[in-house]
Amino acid sequence: MNLIFQPFKKYADFNGRARRSEFWPFMLFIIIASLLVQSIDAVTQANGMVTLVFSIVVLLPQLAVTVRRLHDTNRSGWWCFLYLVPLVGFIIVSIFASQNSEPGDNRFGPNPKDEDIEVPQAG
Repeated sequence: MNLIFQPFKKYADFNGRARRSEFWPFMLFIIIASLLVQSIDAVTQANGMVTLVFSIVVLLPQLAVTVRRLHDTNRSGWWCFLYLVPLVGFIIVSIFASQNSEPGDNRFGPNPKDEDIEVPQAG
């Protein structure tokens, strides 16, 4: 559950890297929540206002976690602009986000997988 809400904690952090385990649960949450919000809009006849508010709330965290995920694959965050290309852009960014992390440190920072590994203390 923590992985779903972690991007909200880093909602404006475009620096560093994000693992797939941070990115994909959040994206799944957004998809499911979007369907739920659209259903609420339809039932209440809110003319898309609930969906608009939800979209505004999740826009910055979604963009930030996508940029960090792209950084983890050693790509610039500017690749997010592919989202503006209907369907094809979403597919390409999804393929990039599905790829494994760049091993070791890259120009965007240390590998978050390395941070999860505990090194035994000598002594």
